[in-house]
Amino acid sequence: MLSFFISFILLFTTTTNAAVTTSERLREALATSTTQRFKEAPKFYNSPSCHDLNNHEHKVAVCSDEAVHVAMTLDAAYLRGSMAAILSVLQHSSCPENVIFHFVSSSSTSNSQLLQQTIAKSFPYLKFRVYPFDDSAVEGLISTSIRSALDCPLNYARNYLANILPTCVRRVVYLDSDIILVDDISKLASTPLGPTQVLAAPEYCNANFTSYFTPSFWSNPTLSLTFENRKACYFNTGVMVIDLDKWRSGGYTDRIVEWMEFQKRMRIYELGSLPPFLLVFAGNIAAVDHRWNQHGLGGDNFRGLCRDLHPGPVSLLHWSGKGKPWVRLDANRPCPLDALWAPYDLLQTPFALES
Repeated sequence: MLSFFISFILLFTTTTNAAVTTSERLREALATSTTQRFKEAPKFYNSPSCHDLNNHEHKVAVCSDEAVHVAMTLDAAYLRGSMAAILSVLQHSSCPENVIFHFVSSSSTSNSQLLQQTIAKSFPYLKFRVYPFDDSAVEGLISTSIRSALDCPLNYARNYLANILPTCVRRVVYLDSDIILVDDISKLASTPLGPTQVLAAPEYCNANFTSYFTPSFWSNPTLSLTFENRKACYFNTGVMVIDLDKWRSGGYTDRIVEWMEFQKRMRIYELGSLPPFLLVFAGNIAAVDHRWNQHGLGGDNFRGLCRDLHPGPVSLLHWSGKGKPWVRLDANRPCPLDALWAPYDLLQTPFALES
């Protein structure tokens, strides 16, 4: 994440003063992104077979089990990606008027209201709410050795969705901001969960699972038993279907926080927000078909690496990795697959503004 921010800054800032610190460049980049202007998206309508939520008051619709609830984080640095993701969800949904978005935004920034206004202006018919996330709840739990995690506490908001969202919201699809859907999100939202399964996510059992944890973790006779009797595999937390009722009743936020507190005392994992999820859930999730996570498309901007699609059908494109399509497109150094993201880009160009 930190490397992406540095790339973002190098591409978008106009100053090259070597004395400017990385944090100052980051603030400048964020300020620039909040002044971006976006086009209004077209309105999308339900197909005749859809349940009608438009006759309900907004507060009633937000609680409807007939709705597809989508949760995303919202910040200035990734706003352009979020706007494209929202558009793709609506465009490919059979019941777009029944999709309700729940955006989580940092309460420590002053641009939360501007972000909300930007969403409302580009999507005037969208059903959504913006919820504040208290960064201080996480900052004390993040290891100082993990700089990228420190730079973006909002990465941890997914841990607290069950506390942040209304208790009447029973199931939610969590999506990262660097995705594009090309299929009906209701198919993903209806992923079946077993009696003991709290979430569904794309699972990758060929990945080197042990690399996410330190030698201290695996050499500890007690900690190494954490995954005993579990077929623990890496899974991607950028695309998840979560049963919030089960999450709340099982106290899973507290379980994740306990591992984060343990990490403060003894470094047991390498990355920031993913390992606590693995510690709690790996080996007991419902596997989402990989068509819902064509991942790794971000490649690596620094080494100029572009990725190809994985074999098989595609329902969701995920630009995970160090590169983001909007950064490469603006720098005139796009990867071939960035052309699949570009049609969903709502950014208003200077030419369009003049017109």
